[in-house]
Amino acid sequence: MSDEDVLNRLAAVLEARKGDDPKASYVAKLYAKGADHILKKVGEEATETVLAAKDGDREHLVYETADLWFHTLVMLAHYDLGPADVLAELGRRFGLSGLEEKAARDEGSD
Repeated sequence: MSDEDVLNRLAAVLEARKGDDPKASYVAKLYAKGADHILKKVGEEATETVLAAKDGDREHLVYETADLWFHTLVMLAHYDLGPADVLAELGRRFGLSGLEEKAARDEGSD
């Protein structure tokens, strides 16, 4: 199974969990608690990922990054988005200089 297949299959499961009983599904419980709770979880997982990186423990860093990606996918699904939306944006940016891409964003915010 390709990496993209894993993301797409996980996204499909997360989408299906939207209608599940919050008592029977962790993801359904996240959805039931709403956007603020989901966003808080993403923030917590991001912090844990940064701390794992600072510790230099590669295995722990991978574990925390998986948690971060998972909760980020829940967040995207909450907003009716998915991995394809993010991959399309990354594809759009591919081959662009990071400095040029950031300057274009900054110009658009005037």
